[in-house]
Amino acid sequence: MKPDHSDRVPEPLPDAPAAAAAYLGDRFGTMVRFAEHLADTGVSHGLIGPREVPRLWERHVLNCVGVQELIEPDAHVADVGSGAGLPGLVIAIARPDLHVTLVEPMLRRVTWLENVSDDLGLTNVTVVRSRAEQVTDLEVDVVTSRAVARLDTLSQWSLPLLRSGGRMLALKGSSAQDEVDEARAAIEKLGGAQIEVLTCGGEVVDPPTAIVSVTVEQRIVRPASGRAGARRAKKPGRAGRPGAGAAGRDGRDGRDGASRSPRPERKRK
Repeated sequence: MKPDHSDRVPEPLPDAPAAAAAYLGDRFGTMVRFAEHLADTGVSHGLIGPREVPRLWERHVLNCVGVQELIEPDAHVADVGSGAGLPGLVIAIARPDLHVTLVEPMLRRVTWLENVSDDLGLTNVTVVRSRAEQVTDLEVDVVTSRAVARLDTLSQWSLPLLRSGGRMLALKGSSAQDEVDEARAAIEKLGGAQIEVLTCGGEVVDPPTAIVSVTVEQRIVRPASGRAGARRAKKPGRAGRPGAGAAGRDGRDGRDGASRSPRPERKRK
């Protein structure tokens, strides 16, 4: 018989490091509210493990926030396999000038992302329920991801979402360079170029976050799928902007053991 943990007292969310307040400025209060959502409904909905709460700031939120340093002003960003909004919602909170599209196939996670975005008053977020590889009507400046898949597979899903000159920014751990070495030929065959490992966020997290950066010189056209896999879940908050990983139970990069993008759930009637 499985043990009953229904009466377990939730782990308290620690105070944010002082460096986070200085780094985020007037966006700090909203980021604290997001962290509170992660520590509360993020745990009860199974998006983040309860043992991650005491280290939620450094290991998850602040591990994600530095990627915004690599994104140009007013860019359209797609976050694939968005899960608990890491890094997608973190980016949207830190950078209100960006439009961030969260691409997530699981209905439970889509609903959570919508509810949290609404509660935080984020008008620069769109949620799309779809597997990334089934999205054919999206063209963005930047594609982000965290703990979604190995680089060769991730590139197949992410690079076709980019406009010509667009950039994939994949948050990785200490093995980032090894992954690049293994996947470089496959990425280049797809049309990826300028493949490099960068670091960012050193002001707020130690060690800094490792980012694999890949650009595409020409738009990669993915054949349209015959399956209606995408559903617009929330319209963008700014006119003229087109619509477009859950924190793991253990591990710095939030990997929850899944190496494939989950199959989409049925649409709500």
